[in-house]
Amino acid sequence: MKLCPKCSRSPLPFVMILLISSVLAYITWLMLGLSQIAPMPRLAAGAAVFIGIGTTLLHYVISCLKRHCRHDHVHQGAPNQTFSRPA
Repeated sequence: MKLCPKCSRSPLPFVMILLISSVLAYITWLMLGLSQIAPMPRLAAGAAVFIGIGTTLLHYVISCLKRHCRHDHVHQGAPNQTFSRPA
């Protein structure tokens, strides 16, 4: 995970990932409690939702931080590199 040093200082996006994942895992755990499922499968389903949502949001946030970085730093790629459209 190579992020710009200025972009990676703020913990807010990562705190939001933790908050959203936790809330959705808790809601999943509560909803499965209404269906008379044993406690261990409820806990496993909540953990799976937490890991799945957390991983997806982490990937999204990191890609957005890389894509929208506006700080001055050297970009990867060859100088004077041009891209042409196919005819």
